Amino acid sequence: MDIGTVGGLVLAVVAIGAAIVMGGGNPASLIDVPSILVVFGGTTGALIAAYPLGSILKIHTVVLKAIFGAAPDPAQTIKDLVKFAEIARREGILSLENHVEDMKDPFIVRGIKMAVDGTDPELIRTILDTELEALMDRHAGGKAILDAAGRMAPAFGMIGTLMGLIFMLQNMDDPSAIGPGMAVALITTMYGAIIANVITGPIAEKLGARDSEEVLVKTVIIAGVMSIQSGDNPRVVESKLLTYLPPAQRAAIEQAA
Repeated sequence: MDIGTVGGLVLAVVAIGAAIVMGGGNPASLIDVPSILVVFGGTTGALIAAYPLGSILKIHTVVLKAIFGAAPDPAQTIKDLVKFAEIARREGILSLENHVEDMKDPFIVRGIKMAVDGTDPELIRTILDTELEALMDRHAGGKAILDAAGRMAPAFGMIGTLMGLIFMLQNMDDPSAIGPGMAVALITTMYGAIIANVITGPIAEKLGARDSEEVLVKTVIIAGVMSIQSGDNPRVVESKLLTYLPPAQRAAIEQAA
């Protein structure tokens, strides 16, 4: 579980709830069924119209990935690849076939197996690059749905507010109903803002960060597999792969080595 994502969402909700209570408001007064129907129902319907139904039905897996997905460790990946380079240098690249069970990342397994089978280096790179691009497209698709929800929810909140104002103006003969009517009209705007800024927006940004982290690791793996396949010295492999890390992290690994 990603403590930062969960902690941030909980903190945002608690801060809003505490502000309501400290301001003397009644949380129950912020629950309005028609407003919920307009914002949640309207946003869901618009998303279904805009994206394939299969993608919408799987959006919960995207959200769970942002909350429970563990961030990949490029430093550990580099260490693993250097270890495999040492084995290949010492025992030959064919010996890596006996160490497939020690490879934790299926992407490494796929690349090493092709290298062991003697696949053409350009073909190996093409296949791995294509898989990486497909991964990026899948991630971009999930993030796009959440970004769209973040744009649509405030818009439907404004629609609900306009509807409430219209109904209120049609009943101006009762001054006592103006205040409550205005309050209900504004609730829909609040719902849309909460969805966009507390739920879909942060999760979409976290997915973007997860995508960058995973792409970095996959890029390191591709460079490592190609270096192993070409028979580079393990120190050369390590030097090549460390260039993908920030200077501070790179220096720490070199010092530890």
